[in-house]
Amino acid sequence: MLSTRRAMPIVVLSCLLAAGCKSGSLGNLSPSESATSGAASASSGAGGAARTIAVGAGPQKKYAVQQQPAADSCHYRYEKGEPLEDLACTPGAISPAVTQANLKTTICRKGGYTSGVRPSTYVTGKEKKLNAASYGYTGAMGEAEYDHLISLQLGGDPNDPRNLWVEPSDPGHKRSQGVNNLKDPVETKLHTAVCAGKVTLAQAQQAIVTDWTTALTRLGLS
Repeated sequence: MLSTRRAMPIVVLSCLLAAGCKSGSLGNLSPSESATSGAASASSGAGGAARTIAVGAGPQKKYAVQQQPAADSCHYRYEKGEPLEDLACTPGAISPAVTQANLKTTICRKGGYTSGVRPSTYVTGKEKKLNAASYGYTGAMGEAEYDHLISLQLGGDPNDPRNLWVEPSDPGHKRSQGVNNLKDPVETKLHTAVCAGKVTLAQAQQAIVTDWTTALTRLGLS
């Protein structure tokens, strides 16, 4: 991993090279954050080397609406028709509050974890509209999900703009039926595997940011 004193973190550098993406919207990683994010740098398995995942601010008592990338600066990718995020605009970010050591008291605890850290719809509703403009999404807002790339149940940061994107509906999705994306059950299966000790938290986080459509296969869970 590159020293933060000698080189800019990879995810931020990628963003700066992308048209319209602003360093201010992504924030700066401190040396301690870079070291912590190394926990999410486990091997991504077959198909490539792992990359460092940024560390966000974590759960907040009061969330503020976050700045989003410039309008039309982000572009969807597609794998077998499934929409994937722009790697520069949405590289993912993890929460410092969730670690391999505290799984039982965070994402794996009985009674749930996500409801206590999720931002209000007042905040995410405004962010969703701004992010839709970033991605050039013009469909019905009710048919798209404002998605945590690394889901909250996998220790994703709750409100870091690097970890949120407007995810369009899956191919063949019928209009007026609301959000129903195939990424959601993948996240649930990864969460179950992490809590059962079948894979580590870092492995699951790496798999989901690499390509959610192949995450289960990469980890031998499909």
